[in-house]
Amino acid sequence: MTEQSQDAATSFVTIFDDTYNQPDCRAYFRMMDALGYRNQHHAVAAFRAGLAEMMRLRGLNSARIVDFASSYGIVSALMGHDLTLAEVFDRYRTPAFDGMPAPEVIREDRAWFDSIRRKVPPMRFVGLDVAPNAVAYGLGAGLFDAGFVEDLQENPTSPELAAELAECDMIVECGSVAQLMPAALDRLLAAAGPRKPWVMTSPIRGNERPEAAEVMRDHGLVVEQLPVPPFVHRRFESADEQARASANARAQGHDPEGVESTGYFHAQVLLARPADEVSPPADWAMPVSVAPMGA
Repeated sequence: MTEQSQDAATSFVTIFDDTYNQPDCRAYFRMMDALGYRNQHHAVAAFRAGLAEMMRLRGLNSARIVDFASSYGIVSALMGHDLTLAEVFDRYRTPAFDGMPAPEVIREDRAWFDSIRRKVPPMRFVGLDVAPNAVAYGLGAGLFDAGFVEDLQENPTSPELAAELAECDMIVECGSVAQLMPAALDRLLAAAGPRKPWVMTSPIRGNERPEAAEVMRDHGLVVEQLPVPPFVHRRFESADEQARASANARAQGHDPEGVESTGYFHAQVLLARPADEVSPPADWAMPVSVAPMGA
């Protein structure tokens, strides 16, 4: 879950690389908390709804999920546990974590996640990111059943990752990366089995790209935006960042008035699925809407 585009010329968000590959998750989640991140709170509610509908249509009792650009596993944590984003932030505000060695943080987190893991439906999570420490944390904390450090925008999938993708039911991603990496999307879907996985992402408005949608359509998927109003991604770091984000939103056909103009990046949920599995989201067994998360 990095906030960056394909190159510096098209980047329009602040990059927080100093927190992205630490030995444990503390700095990263504290940064998210400080900047008012809310994307995962809203997007994961939609991901859970989509997962339930996909499993219903396919008659599945368990699911295999690839967490693309997984970072420290926040999406896997929220999907696979009785847990909210607010509770994650509250946990790492605790002063007891300040001087704790990273191995102890990971042990404490693994015990915590084990105690709140969702038993039904059984879910297998595969973490995939370019940050080795973030993936190692997700494995150590028990958020990932398997983890891979691979740059699919530049390189083909390893045989081991390809084997996981061949059995994958859903690919999820929060924070726009999937929309900015069509080559990676192509490699993910090419390695998937003949029954392609559902792909659910929550890109920042203005970060969605026609190239990504074209890749998914080339693999036989129907691409749509879920009927969920734009929701807060995070607070803008600067006036320049807000101006760039508003310009990019306009370039993709969005009106920033009342949205980006409020001082926050906003996101939306995009879904891609096989044509014979297209059902109206209004008919899904679980609601797509979710209550706001407080500041």
